[in-house]
Amino acid sequence: MGFGWPANSLGQPVRDYLLTLCVTAAVTYLLTGPVRKFAIAVGAMPAIRARDVHREPTPRLGGIAMFGGLCAGLIVADHLHNLKSVFELSNEPRALLSGAALIWLIGVLDDKFELDALIKLGAQMIAAAVMVIQGLTILWLPIPGVGTVALTQWQGTLLTVALVVITINAVNFVDGLDGLAAGMVCIASAAFFLYAYRLWYGYMIEAAAPATLFTAILMGMCLGFLPHNMHPARIFMGDSGSMLIGLVLAAAAISVTGQVDPDTMRLFEGSERGATHAMLPVFIPLLLPLTIIAIPAADLVLAIVRRTWNGQSPFAADRGHLHHRLLEIGHSHSRAVLIMYFWSALIAFGAVAYSVHSASMWIVFVILAASAVGLVLLLMPRFTPRAPHWANRFVPPRYRHRAAEDSASPAPASSASYGEKPATVDSGAQQGPEGGQMGEEGPERAPVAVGVSGVNGATAIGARSRFSERRSIDSPR
Repeated sequence: MGFGWPANSLGQPVRDYLLTLCVTAAVTYLLTGPVRKFAIAVGAMPAIRARDVHREPTPRLGGIAMFGGLCAGLIVADHLHNLKSVFELSNEPRALLSGAALIWLIGVLDDKFELDALIKLGAQMIAAAVMVIQGLTILWLPIPGVGTVALTQWQGTLLTVALVVITINAVNFVDGLDGLAAGMVCIASAAFFLYAYRLWYGYMIEAAAPATLFTAILMGMCLGFLPHNMHPARIFMGDSGSMLIGLVLAAAAISVTGQVDPDTMRLFEGSERGATHAMLPVFIPLLLPLTIIAIPAADLVLAIVRRTWNGQSPFAADRGHLHHRLLEIGHSHSRAVLIMYFWSALIAFGAVAYSVHSASMWIVFVILAASAVGLVLLLMPRFTPRAPHWANRFVPPRYRHRAAEDSASPAPASSASYGEKPATVDSGAQQGPEGGQMGEEGPERAPVAVGVSGVNGATAIGARSRFSERRSIDSPR
């Protein structure tokens, strides 16, 4: 049994959400370029570390543009007819903005000065406490077999702070490849938006309105930043961005999970069996935040266990994250990111689909079939699909038929004619799946000088390398 879309749930509200999303994305996109130049000017572009995947110094501070998009989205929503009631009836948008401003400021300082991990952890807890003080907290929980359990003030506060800290660090841990964190959070927020929108306009539960707005704005922040952050990234979001989007995602989860009373859904009428079956969509909000950050949370838990087992601090960085493992078994950078996107979408949208049609077994079969496809993709890192001959000119070079491409194209021009650095291949290096090098380097790497011409993706300041170098991962980061 699920709850369907009401006939009057579409139309103007959807257009208002779409307008808010587009404005947020546009502001984030337009601000990222100037922010990138600012990051280069102030030196927020650290040298390459042994655990990094990129090979050229890349500016950070992308979170500045994302915070600008967040503010723009909230301002626009406050002036729209169907969304301004969120600000009139709830203090949660102001609570979100207060916590986001604090965590964003700490992230900016960390991107520039490399703050200690304990300082950032304390700031995350303070940001969560700020939101709790202003009313964004978990009030009750639906417990299977018990019903709705009201929480005391201290219980709600501790649970809220824990969820915020876990979500922020899970998103921060997964931010290791170009476009990975922004894409995964965008997928998660899209699934969360569908669920929260159904609660608000399907059951007219006004308590779900803030979460619906937060997820729409979060999608805009990620979509506006992704064009600058896709491989090869021109700018990184840094901790100022990863902690910010993690906090917004946590705020949406807290709002829809702990403040929407399941009794208002009227699912407990009828027989005992029917009421038990109808409770499944109610329990989904308890699991939805976990399913949305399932992959980042699993990476976080595995990292803590791995580092503790090796006698290291849980906050010590290494090269054992899931995305590093994908590179290690032979996947290219882009393929590794797409695989992580696939699993995130499968888990998040699978949970939402099951909450809608929990009585339909075909949902389970579709999820199992998609999981099988994902496993095949994981086990075939060297497989590269080829487009038909007639589509060669419309697809990227790595998907074209080599024979047709070589016969149709003239002799390649010198890379120097394009103002690019010539690509040299050492005798002991292997050729990567995307044309890059896969050297046999150990855990120690030669330092990379931060020069003007070495800035990754620097179109106005320097040249961009045609090929990105890759190396094998033979030791922890």
